[in-house]
Amino acid sequence: MAHNLNYNRKTDKHSFFSVKEKAWHGLGRIIENYPTSGEAIKHAGLDYTVEKRNLFTIDNGQPQADEPNLLVHSEIEVPDYFATIRTDTEQVLGVVGRDYEVVQNIDAFSFFDSIVGGKDGILYETAGALGKGERIFITAKLPEFIKVGKSDLIEQYLFLTTSHDGFGSITASFTPIRVCCQNTLNAALKSQTGAVKIRHTANAHERLKQAHKLLGITNQLGAEMEQLFNHWSKVKITDKQVKKLVQMAMAPNKETLENIIKGKKDEFSSVFNNVVDKVLEYSASSPTQQMETTKGTLFGTYNSVTGYFQNVKNYKTDEAKFNSIMSGGALGRAQAAFDLCNDFARIGVNALN
Repeated sequence: MAHNLNYNRKTDKHSFFSVKEKAWHGLGRIIENYPTSGEAIKHAGLDYTVEKRNLFTIDNGQPQADEPNLLVHSEIEVPDYFATIRTDTEQVLGVVGRDYEVVQNIDAFSFFDSIVGGKDGILYETAGALGKGERIFITAKLPEFIKVGKSDLIEQYLFLTTSHDGFGSITASFTPIRVCCQNTLNAALKSQTGAVKIRHTANAHERLKQAHKLLGITNQLGAEMEQLFNHWSKVKITDKQVKKLVQMAMAPNKETLENIIKGKKDEFSSVFNNVVDKVLEYSASSPTQQMETTKGTLFGTYNSVTGYFQNVKNYKTDEAKFNSIMSGGALGRAQAAFDLCNDFARIGVNALN
């Protein structure tokens, strides 16, 4: 699959690092020990700055008196717009407005450092840049686990992405990942999305305030998810109920969902049936679905949907997979499964009618 990691011609390196795990497409740098934020920036090739510079265009040109076919052009400054420039390579990353505030890469790391510091705090696990360096991302692992049953562990991560091209906000989110199968279990609880978004016009004080808000969200969601998943791991569900819940979660539109509820099996497309079959096959065959916490349980049903998107579905690129799981279609289906499981846990089989 393709990648979009930044390649710096000056250093002859790709902008990515990972702790112990294989680097993206074998590119970037693998390190053995968790780095400090300062070390992570260097390992990931993010030790560059970005500037806002005046933006210019040229006029149509004026003919020379002695050479009318030769046009002389003059610069025209573009008012209220600026180019964002990567200073080490002098590459243009984007065009932004007057109020846009550059958030330097080091500030993105300090966002995390400001809320959970010290040797027992967060552990920077991956970081990198995409394109020309216009978008960066950071994943940092929190020290505590969500524990389901006796040994089913879920690691808690903070994920941050920001851009230098004028598109998108600074986004930081809480991301739980089940250790045994690397399933991302993102979900909103009680209208709590687990993420904060900050405009590039926000000042440092506002960003710090949002950082502490994220920490509060993380602490709350971690505790609630542990309680919820442990409850789901004790709720039994039949194969027939699993299939209907998966069908409802994976329904591509309202019409299909209505047909599922009405039991009109002949109305389903072959594409939809194939997807459902693959989810059910993963649920029945994956070793991670045969554990005490997952086999025949509601928690296992939820994991069958998230596991399909993480471990079975084919994507055009790694970036497409990442975007789908973190903010796209896969996240939407996972949230639908989460809501259905929550309803089933509360009111039983009637939730699937």
